[in-house]
Amino acid sequence: MKPDLKYLFIPVIAIAMSCGTDRKVREPAVLEADDFAHYAAYFNRMEDENIRQAIPNDSAWTWMKANIPLFECPQDNFEEMYYYRWWSVRKHIKQTPQGYGITEFLVERSYADKYNLISCALGHHIREFRWLHHPEYIEQDVQVWYRGNDGGRMKKLRSFSSWTAAALYDRYLVNGDKDFIIGMLPDLVDEYRAWEGDRQRKDGLFWQNDVKDGMEESLSGGRHERNVRPTINSYMYGNARAIAQIARIKGDSLLAQQFDDKAETLRQLIQKKLWNASDRFFETYTQADSSANVREAIGFIPWYFNLPEQGRGFEEAWQQVKEEEGFLAPFGLTTAERRSPRFRTHGSGTCEWDGAVWPFATAQTLTAMANVLNGYEQGYIDKEDYFKHINLYVESQYYRGRPYIGEYLDETTGYWLMGDRERSRYYNHSTFNDLLINGLVGLRPRADDTIEVNPLIPEGTWDWFCLDNIPYHGDIITVLWDKTGEKYHRGKGLRIYRNGKEVGHTTRLEKVIARP
Repeated sequence: MKPDLKYLFIPVIAIAMSCGTDRKVREPAVLEADDFAHYAAYFNRMEDENIRQAIPNDSAWTWMKANIPLFECPQDNFEEMYYYRWWSVRKHIKQTPQGYGITEFLVERSYADKYNLISCALGHHIREFRWLHHPEYIEQDVQVWYRGNDGGRMKKLRSFSSWTAAALYDRYLVNGDKDFIIGMLPDLVDEYRAWEGDRQRKDGLFWQNDVKDGMEESLSGGRHERNVRPTINSYMYGNARAIAQIARIKGDSLLAQQFDDKAETLRQLIQKKLWNASDRFFETYTQADSSANVREAIGFIPWYFNLPEQGRGFEEAWQQVKEEEGFLAPFGLTTAERRSPRFRTHGSGTCEWDGAVWPFATAQTLTAMANVLNGYEQGYIDKEDYFKHINLYVESQYYRGRPYIGEYLDETTGYWLMGDRERSRYYNHSTFNDLLINGLVGLRPRADDTIEVNPLIPEGTWDWFCLDNIPYHGDIITVLWDKTGEKYHRGKGLRIYRNGKEVGHTTRLEKVIARP
């Protein structure tokens, strides 16, 4: 299918918010887009383009140039992976009769909904696509999911647990589009109540089969067991908080209070029942009303939504990302603790979540880790730990010497366990660029017009980097670090620019807050 070219050349002014003075078309302040065109050319050459959707390879750089923030750094694999992940996610944009959809697999899957859409990674898709200049791709995808079945939800929207409301609110913090987020509020409330209707227990917690979390063959459960998992309960907490915030934007204080109460009730229940005081970890609570007594990566998900309260010792769980007996493996964060006698006991090739490295879970854990480093006073992890794990994440995304993103990989060899299966190519089931922008470089979206940047790059690691052309609150933001001042010739230190004008500066690689 040929690309719909009408969306490739929309001027940046089309995404500006109606707040404050009139906006003008903005351009990158420092970097030149065409200096990075060689990445798309290389990626195009290295594959046979097995499947063409809305934007084929020969239009890839045109689309990238019109849509993505620009990034450069001295570590080649980070830079290459950044552009590769934009190039590969573009392959999943699909033109449907009802607008754009975002696929998870390029190949057809029997369990997908119409248009080969699968809802499992929808939250990841929203988080990644929120940084594009043109909003129609993810907005239309979301509206297809919620209104593409004769005006109602797609039949398989709720086939998997989701954090869609939370992801959409996080997207609002980037683009400030009140009309869109308020317009989605009735759909999000309706979906939340549907989950309450068929997944909420009498005690107020939610149950789910591991397969319906998109996490088959876990150590704590099974495809048919109705366990109280940190996943769905954290998602529902995050969704409730987001719905409350969206209700406030609309001016509906009663609805906001109702969902604030739901969120707080869930927070207390999760901290009471899912925290295993012996293991010092959030763990699955089984349908037999006892702890599964095994640490899994899903125990980090509560921090994805800043759920755990400070001062109660929960942050000790993060010690496990530093221990080889815990989740630290040569090729990344495992999905279960390596000390467990059940680790990697389910075989291979049937989507096991019993320890192998899944980018889906790595992305969730790294998002949660960045939240801890930005919002919690604790002494268990630091910037060095974050950089170590995101570096492992970069290194893991290669196969036969070329950039590659698939389903899951062996934690000690880095071998992609379905690497030679056509279905696994370009698996759109995780984030990467959101982690780099929001976590590593540290642009922390806010509801007000303040720009907050807190890089998680340890001092002495990179002497320079630049993230440019970032659409944020109707402006173009640039974050630049130059230790010596000799790379960009704009002086030493960390600098923030809004539409080319410097608005924040510090001489060290540390948090900068630029107020309007």
